[in-house]
Amino acid sequence: MKKAIPGALAALVFATLACSIFVGGPAYPDDAIPTATGTPMTLQQQLEEAVASVAQDGEVSVQITEQQLTDYLQAKAGEQANPVISDPRVYLRSGEMKVYGKAKSGIFNANVAITIQASIDADGQPHFDIAQTDFGPLKAPQGLNAAIAASIQEAFTGWLGPVATGFRMQSITIEDGVMTVTGRIK
Repeated sequence: MKKAIPGALAALVFATLACSIFVGGPAYPDDAIPTATGTPMTLQQQLEEAVASVAQDGEVSVQITEQQLTDYLQAKAGEQANPVISDPRVYLRSGEMKVYGKAKSGIFNANVAITIQASIDADGQPHFDIAQTDFGPLKAPQGLNAAIAASIQEAFTGWLGPVATGFRMQSITIEDGVMTVTGRIK
């Protein structure tokens, strides 16, 4: 009997180590991102359509929803063997893009929240700054903010690139679940 107790405790410890441990972090917002109905238009298709129907003055306006950005980030995370963030959800509120997800460090899992501010630089290119990262009790990896900002920048310009020849952005507005990008065709 005395040998059974240490053996049972050892088995319990090893079972615990084999599993992942959730350590908290910021909670996802209560309001769910609306799901797409039917076959949603991809971001690429939406931009191509906007450029094709450009106004006489050359102005183009594209509205991107939380669902479209969430779907895009989930697809990109699915392409990676070990994504920095899994199960991403994008919320577009009060001038900021907030990305929620799950991060893993060893056996520990935590919810994360990354607040991003978007702007347009002098050359008409999008610029994304990480305003805040919250990895809960996990320590954020060194250089994470720069890596995330670069990834978002690359994804956004990659999405615009194929159809944006001669397109110069003028503004990015984020409000009530929608990011509106306006610009002008040269």
